[in-house]
Amino acid sequence: MSKSLKKYGSRLLIALAATSVMTLSSVAAHAANLEAKIIKNPNCGCCTMHGDYLRAHGFDVTITNDENVYDIARMAGVPDEMQGCHLTMIDGYAISGHVPVETILKMLEERPDITAITLPGMPMGSPGMGGQKEAPFEIYSLKAGQAEIYDVR
Repeated sequence: MSKSLKKYGSRLLIALAATSVMTLSSVAAHAANLEAKIIKNPNCGCCTMHGDYLRAHGFDVTITNDENVYDIARMAGVPDEMQGCHLTMIDGYAISGHVPVETILKMLEERPDITAITLPGMPMGSPGMGGQKEAPFEIYSLKAGQAEIYDVR
């Protein structure tokens, strides 16, 4: 390897490392002080673990037990077939299910004209669910009863 390639290669690595640290810092800063209100069935433990996951990523999480979580999700614009096992409200958006924090932050940064995002069901390996991830997570955006793929993780 030439001397100049080593010199520029080292600078590139330093620049990439600095960018990664700044990106991670901005992600944490973006979540800091944002309230995440989770509404869950009182008998569901994985929803509490998803709350812990959001806390670990800087969100201020409050959890409310409500046996009518599916009705509340429906009122928030999440149809029955698209619902996860809990509903989270963050900064005017509804998030249904075990949506990864990267997708939540993407939505909060882009501010799309939607009412909700959802990861339907309770897929294994999703944040808070445990187990092995079996396939990429297809996260949908919802607006006026219409669903479309928003993100794949």
